[in-house]
Amino acid sequence: MEAHQHSPDSSSEECTVLEAPPGKNTCPQHAGKVAELFCSACECALCEDCVPDHEEHPKVPLSQALEQHRSRLQERLGGVQNRLPQISDALSFIKEILQQLTNQRASIEEDIQSSFEDLHKQLDVRKSVLLMELEVTYGLKQKVLQAQVDSLVRGEGDITASCTQTEEALAGEACAASLQAEQELQGRLGELAGLGLPCQPEENDQLDLLLETDGLRKSIHNLGTIVTTSAVASQSEAMGAGLEQCIVGHPASVTIVTRDKSGGACKSGNAILSAEVFTPDGSIVDGEIVDHKNGTYEFVYTVPKEGDFSLALRLYDQHIKGSPFKLTINRLLEAEVEVSPSTTTATNSAAYATPSTGSSEGAKRRGKSPGQKKKGSKRASSALGTPRRKTQNPIEDDLIFRIGTKGRNKGEFTNLQGVAASSSGRILIADSNNQCVQIFSNEGEFKSRFGMRGRSPGQLQRPTGVAVHPSGDIIIADYDNKWVSIFNSEGKYKAKLGSGRLMGPKGVSVDQNGHVIVVDNKACTVFIFQLTGKLITKFGSRGNGDKQFAGPHFAAVNNNNEVIVTDFHNHSVKVFTLEGELVLKFGSNGEGNGQFNAPTGVAVDVNGNIIVADWGNSRIQVFDGSGSFLSYINTSADPLYGPQGLALTSDGHVVVADSGNHCFKVYRYLQ
Repeated sequence: MEAHQHSPDSSSEECTVLEAPPGKNTCPQHAGKVAELFCSACECALCEDCVPDHEEHPKVPLSQALEQHRSRLQERLGGVQNRLPQISDALSFIKEILQQLTNQRASIEEDIQSSFEDLHKQLDVRKSVLLMELEVTYGLKQKVLQAQVDSLVRGEGDITASCTQTEEALAGEACAASLQAEQELQGRLGELAGLGLPCQPEENDQLDLLLETDGLRKSIHNLGTIVTTSAVASQSEAMGAGLEQCIVGHPASVTIVTRDKSGGACKSGNAILSAEVFTPDGSIVDGEIVDHKNGTYEFVYTVPKEGDFSLALRLYDQHIKGSPFKLTINRLLEAEVEVSPSTTTATNSAAYATPSTGSSEGAKRRGKSPGQKKKGSKRASSALGTPRRKTQNPIEDDLIFRIGTKGRNKGEFTNLQGVAASSSGRILIADSNNQCVQIFSNEGEFKSRFGMRGRSPGQLQRPTGVAVHPSGDIIIADYDNKWVSIFNSEGKYKAKLGSGRLMGPKGVSVDQNGHVIVVDNKACTVFIFQLTGKLITKFGSRGNGDKQFAGPHFAAVNNNNEVIVTDFHNHSVKVFTLEGELVLKFGSNGEGNGQFNAPTGVAVDVNGNIIVADWGNSRIQVFDGSGSFLSYINTSADPLYGPQGLALTSDGHVVVADSGNHCFKVYRYLQ
């Protein structure tokens, strides 16, 4: 290699000066100088000319500082990049909410348009009726008066003509030739003098309009309300003893406070809130939500046994702060909970939770869950009840098969509710927490499923009831969406009804006229609609009267086209005409034959016998058409746990949703 040669006139000092290549480690203060150090205090690169100004500052080699900075920058980059999936998920979720909001706006706009178009039609019909009534009334009165006018005009004409002839005769010379004509005139005048003419009015001119519009205008002024809140799950919180410690068999209470995005307390109700208590085996303990209409809510529930439970509180399908919560479940000492058999039924009658999704009003006290007893109760663990009941001539029906386990796949269920059976040999299950309907053959073979979770038309949020229309359409009560959806037999969405009227539809049925019967659990009202969505009638209110309900669940129609409704908290079954007149009421709270601990599913056989699922007693009872107890279906081989919907299949078997066991069961039924 050739040695580097210095020029003869170069000094040694000049030979030690290094010039930095442009743009690389160049000192920002001294152009052309190389920065070799880094001042940690000032966080800047230093060349040899900069060093005196930073003599007392800690310094490190620039290469080391650059490596450390690169390391920290890489770490920051990784941290920020790790946020991208979270942001992407949030973006997708918020876009979904925005889309649902847009869809909901379109749906409400459609409802407003259709409702007001219907009102316009009704007003136009009424206007036409009034105009027609006006024309008919006017015509009748005008006919009478016109006939009177015509009669008077004719009489006047006759008299005038006769008078003119007579005056002309009198003006002429009297002679024998005119005598006969004058005699005829005299006779004619005599007739006219005695002629009976209608000189007094035979009708009046009264035509008034009585139109009370003030009340109507006021009603129109207040017609309709757009309901919403500013509550968000990320800021809302829960508190109360029910989060800290629960006693087996005793009601526990949790208060939920909704807040807006800034953490401010919401002052209005109507937020969409759900609450679920999960048992160690994955089943759900149901409770009831009370909306205090001031931004706070109360969830009351009762746990049936000790174990590791969890409570999920969701606002608009999102967990609130701290959810899901782990619950501590304790059991009181025997002396603390011992009650006599005579008081057990009374205690339990005041302490039942609705086994459907929590409603927003009217909370009741609760006690045991299905199949769970307090100490002192002598009831046997079998679904047959007490040993004495075994002597009451049971129908010896056997379990044919059961389908389902807890899960989200085909043939798996999570909190199944309503059941329907079609004439074509299909069994339909409303799989509530999986937001779908599953369809099986009468033999239990899976056929299909449909349903997508959401709050837009055509989506399902909490399907609880299902029925099959004679046309083949499938009718689904959606508790959380507060409407009834109609799908064709293939599961394609067609329409919805009841939006804006329903508060919490639970069960649906179809009468012999093809009308849709909806049991509104939250409003404690039965609605009857045409398939087009037009409301025909409604009846019922909250209370314990004969024509009132306390958390009604399901309905069936008998051979007389009467509506049979299970009244959950009133522990009874009621039969009504389509006009809402009470025909029959039977049942009381208890465990004896013909008594109920919260009835749910109901069906009617070809003989008019009424089959009722007894939720709290975990059994199925059979009554005749007059409400007299006949017997019960033997379910002892595989006991029920909180049965819900119930139906009769086309081949004459009983199918029941065994909600607590996450399956449905089919039994032989001897009609």
